[in-house]
Amino acid sequence: MNRSKKFLAVSALALGVSWPMSGFAQANTDSTSAAAANPAASLSEGEIRRLDPETGKLTIRHGEIRNLDMPPMTMVFTASDKSQLAGLKVGDRIRFVASNEGGKYLVTEIQLAH
Repeated sequence: MNRSKKFLAVSALALGVSWPMSGFAQANTDSTSAAAANPAASLSEGEIRRLDPETGKLTIRHGEIRNLDMPPMTMVFTASDKSQLAGLKVGDRIRFVASNEGGKYLVTEIQLAH
């Protein structure tokens, strides 16, 4: 690195300026805005395997969850609002929106699949 580029990089860091370290940060931002622009694209499909309305937890066997870059599997989620679970039962086919909030997987929207 020549002196002027090194000086520029050190100066930028001293001023608190930062650049993305990889293309992932930009790609991740683009996919988030795409999901926000088309809410139907963020719906995933699954089947309720276990349900505990008191704790708000449900186990879902799901297909790919694109907005979380997650392959198909069975896992436990927590409903962001327990009232979302009213009327649901084990075996129901559902469409849902999931998010990762600090390592906790939440279902923020849920509906019966037709």
